[in-house]
Amino acid sequence: MTSAPASPTSSAALLWPGCGLSALGRDARGHCVPTPDYWRVWLQRPELALVEESCVAEQGLHEALLLDPLRSVLPGQIQALRDPDVRDNYRLFLALRDAVQGAGTLEAAWCSFFRSGAIQLPPLFLDLLVQAIAGRALETVDDAWQWRAAELLFRRQRVRVQDGRVLLGDADTLDRLNETGGLGSIGSLLRQAGASVPQAQVRVLDDGNAAAYLASRAVNDHHPFVLDATHEVQQHLSHGLTLTMTRSQSGLKALARVLERWLSHVHGLTATVTPEARVDDPAWRWHLGLDAESTALLNDLYEGRPVDEARQQRLISLFRLQLPADAPLREDLAEGLRGRPIYLGLAMNADGLLKLKPQNLLLNLPIDPDRLVPA
Repeated sequence: MTSAPASPTSSAALLWPGCGLSALGRDARGHCVPTPDYWRVWLQRPELALVEESCVAEQGLHEALLLDPLRSVLPGQIQALRDPDVRDNYRLFLALRDAVQGAGTLEAAWCSFFRSGAIQLPPLFLDLLVQAIAGRALETVDDAWQWRAAELLFRRQRVRVQDGRVLLGDADTLDRLNETGGLGSIGSLLRQAGASVPQAQVRVLDDGNAAAYLASRAVNDHHPFVLDATHEVQQHLSHGLTLTMTRSQSGLKALARVLERWLSHVHGLTATVTPEARVDDPAWRWHLGLDAESTALLNDLYEGRPVDEARQQRLISLFRLQLPADAPLREDLAEGLRGRPIYLGLAMNADGLLKLKPQNLLLNLPIDPDRLVPA
């Protein structure tokens, strides 16, 4: 496999420094080839970086891996680490490194983890792989809304409905800002002392601050920019569900473009994804949820089971996914699905949280995996 250093054609491709995107090489398909520098980025993450309490054995192992990130590590070297959490982190890191190196690309490794059905890696590691893959898929894109929408693939969002608008904010960032009022450690100390901490200000992504968002993401993966994902939802919720879009700059359109790029980059599928203003399809044949909540909701609707109003209100959007006529459908489904749309769902849970599962596009599409372009 050939590997060339990444050569972004867009300044936007310099975003998300924490996932090591700029340190990845590329193969002939543009997929992410791991390099020693990519693994050095991992070694500097909080899970592996040295701290004041690091023992001598940990310091030696860390320094050796920085010099040669692909070096073999003996079990005894891991066992010599004093902190059991550090031992676990190194075992997980080395398992990830070896699996990705063996697969050749991040895309191939990520697909193999889910197709195997036995995932031994923590969600954070998988999210970092998705972040880098999404960044590569979007590297020629300068549109701030698409980059912000792509964060839904790997970062949990807190959903807030305000003045008829559905707003998605990075959950970890918002929780931290609410705790500190945007004042960092000083804000935490003030709150602990019982003092009043001002409510943190967040900004809805718009034309006036799009450049500021892109600039902030080149420095820090955490930011206070909120994505407008507004639909106006009518009460009837069945196969004739109606969703009326009220914002011309809706983040749902940006998410649709991101899903198209993901399908094309990872799976070699040319598809059209459209946020639906109205779904009225008596021949509804196939659907999948982009998250756990919408998966259960769409299954209940499809089977004709009642869905109470509280669950109805959690639905954020539906999407229509149209595959090309020559898509490699499963043979047992091809006759009934050829040319038919596939409906995707997007919903928050009862706590107002949303976490997309891009693996659903790998596992639940009616596609014959043996006929896909290998990841």
